[in-house]
Amino acid sequence: MTSAKPNESMATNPYPCGRYTPATGDPAAVNRRWFLQQCGVGLGAAALQTLLGGEALAASSADPLAPKRPHHTPRAKNVILLFMGGGPSQFEMWDHKPTLQRLDGTLPPAELLKGYRSAFINPSSKLLGPRFKFAPAGANGLEVSELLPHTAKVIDDLCLVRSATTDAFNHAPAQLLMQTGSQQFGRPSFGAWTTYGLGSESCDLPAFVVFNSGKKGPSAGAANWGSGFLPTVHTGVEFRTVGDPVLYLSNPDGVTPALQRASIDAVNTLNQQNLDVMGDPEIATRINSYEMAYRMQSSAPEAVGIESEPQHVLDLYGVKPGEASFAKNCLLARRLVERGVRFVQLFHESWDQHGDLKKDLVQNCRDTDQGCAALVADLKQRGLLDDTLVIWCGEFGRTPMVEGGDDGRDHHPNAFTMWMAGGGVKPGLVYGSTDDLGFNVAENPVHVHDLHATLLHLLGFDHERLTYRFQGRDYRLTDVHGNVMHDLLA
Repeated sequence: MTSAKPNESMATNPYPCGRYTPATGDPAAVNRRWFLQQCGVGLGAAALQTLLGGEALAASSADPLAPKRPHHTPRAKNVILLFMGGGPSQFEMWDHKPTLQRLDGTLPPAELLKGYRSAFINPSSKLLGPRFKFAPAGANGLEVSELLPHTAKVIDDLCLVRSATTDAFNHAPAQLLMQTGSQQFGRPSFGAWTTYGLGSESCDLPAFVVFNSGKKGPSAGAANWGSGFLPTVHTGVEFRTVGDPVLYLSNPDGVTPALQRASIDAVNTLNQQNLDVMGDPEIATRINSYEMAYRMQSSAPEAVGIESEPQHVLDLYGVKPGEASFAKNCLLARRLVERGVRFVQLFHESWDQHGDLKKDLVQNCRDTDQGCAALVADLKQRGLLDDTLVIWCGEFGRTPMVEGGDDGRDHHPNAFTMWMAGGGVKPGLVYGSTDDLGFNVAENPVHVHDLHATLLHLLGFDHERLTYRFQGRDYRLTDVHGNVMHDLLA
């Protein structure tokens, strides 16, 4: 396949799926480096074919986002990650502790604090009882906070993990660990690993889309959706919910589609010549980016155009066209997975309540509760929840000890709560537990590495085999850790 001539229109676009397949160009220009890096009969590809019995994990590098076959039959094919940046308090939302309420204002047992490292407070600060009431919900009578009236209605569809644990107690390292499996910058995100392993089913939209809401962006920044050492084609693409979905997506005045097509073809021809000589896969990524951006000029506005949604759906989410909100991002996430986007990540960075706990949690839950519940309900009624994995989590939890006078909690990595829905997890399950004060996991701990191993398993991967060679070693999302939590699987 060769590049189109500059005067050809979109109707004869040489990249009909919005993705680029590198041409071999002049055979004389195909050097040894290009052969080893790009060809499907390269040494690495041949070895991989042998290891996997002829069923290579990745498709040809000619199209890095083509749909790929995982190691085993997947339960989930799409992921929507609802990330509550800052560390939501499990005590006010998910993990009701009557003992903590009874001991409110007293000092924690000294033996409990032995070796404990806190972020900001004196560990010997007084205990703080839950600030909100809990009530039974769902068929199993699971206790849910009064802050979550909408989520209480879909509680039977959720798999609630009360025994999550992590290694980091400050925001950026903890977010990186949750998203990339490492506290260090430079590793690929979970979304990038997903598209690297599975590719994408969308021709006209990015494989990995990111939305931001809340008071600020995430503490670890764009590394939360970065591709690390993976090809940059796997990096998450930030979408906006007001105006153009992506900055500079619309053509300026005087630039017609024909002129745009001709310009892209001219640039791609030069990039192709450079690729033939250098064999650098990032050049192919650049060509893919130009082609995807061109097609997104029509596909992206349609994908985020919620005006086409019926009023009862808008009411379900509680959104209004033209107004940005977390709930709107939830609706857009459903629209994107319907259109083949593999991974959608929603960040809501508002949950760091060192003080003003009651006031801020009321606002945070008012902003997110309805959207999260509507997303689960909407996916279910459309038949999409079976193969769409929805994940709700933060980077850590909060301390049972008080901070900020009498209305705040510090960071707490020892134990926190998260939930999942769809995609092969057991609905209506409450997994794991914490001690009476919610300080440590008492039963069935789920470390971040275990979570990643389990999520990759649901996507069809053996987490020990989904690897990428970089700087002389094979890297994976779970590093050298992680166990699949089979009890969570339906």
